[in-house]
Amino acid sequence: MIRVLIVDDSQVVSQMLSYIFSSDPAISVLGIASDGEEAIAMTARLKPDIITMDIVMPGMNGFEATRRIMENTPVPIIIVSSSYDPSEITKSFRAIEAGALSIMAKPVGIGHPLYEKQARELINTVKALSDIKVITRRPRIAPAGEVIIKKENEIARREIRMIAIGASTGGPPVIQTILAGLPKNLPVPITIVQHITQGFTAGFASWLSDTTGFIVRVPENGENCLPGKVYVAPDNAHMEVDHGGRIVLNNAPPDNGLKPSVAHLFKATTRVFREKAVGVLLTGMGRDGAEELKTMRDMGAVTVAQDRESSVVFGMNGEAVRLGAAQYVLPPERIVETLVSLVLKA
Repeated sequence: MIRVLIVDDSQVVSQMLSYIFSSDPAISVLGIASDGEEAIAMTARLKPDIITMDIVMPGMNGFEATRRIMENTPVPIIIVSSSYDPSEITKSFRAIEAGALSIMAKPVGIGHPLYEKQARELINTVKALSDIKVITRRPRIAPAGEVIIKKENEIARREIRMIAIGASTGGPPVIQTILAGLPKNLPVPITIVQHITQGFTAGFASWLSDTTGFIVRVPENGENCLPGKVYVAPDNAHMEVDHGGRIVLNNAPPDNGLKPSVAHLFKATTRVFREKAVGVLLTGMGRDGAEELKTMRDMGAVTVAQDRESSVVFGMNGEAVRLGAAQYVLPPERIVETLVSLVLKA
């Protein structure tokens, strides 16, 4: 039985979350806290398997509560937040820095067309993350511009024109680590598909810009894809780069049930850049992008998967490893080294 602690100052939201979790026989609600201080005390006393954490609460907010819990009694934490308040979104991503594993939107009410979908996503996420072994101290994020290359691990430099990255659950802090470790004069663009709850993509890009030193943006259709810039696929649109170096936001049907999908990004990257591309598949539930990473490798591109030990969920990247899609299976810091060795002049 997965024991959940709900933290939210709204009685309506707490009751809704309790109702959703109680609908699954594998989950029980251990308790409900209405602010950060109470959440800390109940975590220490009840030892929940996982916490759903609101951000904006009276007294101690969810960011500070997450930070304190992860310092003293680390537990998997899912941020359940509003996607409409920019300041709340910013605090939500700060909670990711503090050790929370995922961000999800507060579910809509019963009777709404999206209720069943959101409730199932929340239940599935709780089940997937409840047994993650979290630690009290997060891996150090290299300061912007700091790059450490181990000579014995250097890879022969080759002509690379595009780096494409795909991630899902657990991806935001890994992407942050990779971007923060890369030099800001990177001579190629980076495209990213990060599976994230609708409404949080712009905040994700803004958070990456603030914390990595790169210009990270959600692009407009048709804009030029420039070296040294980072582009995050928007909500409800596939993203690719055409032969003219322009961003194309594609309204094709979902791929692997997802839109945007890593599969679409990788397929388009292979079609345009072939052996002059790098595909990187990171932590996440499911298998989106795994087969397409194998195609990238078969076409001569460089392919990388995040390793099991550093992954929150060894799903998408695990499937890629199983398929033989990844030339390199590495933790985030080594992914930085690999990318630098590939694209920077000696």
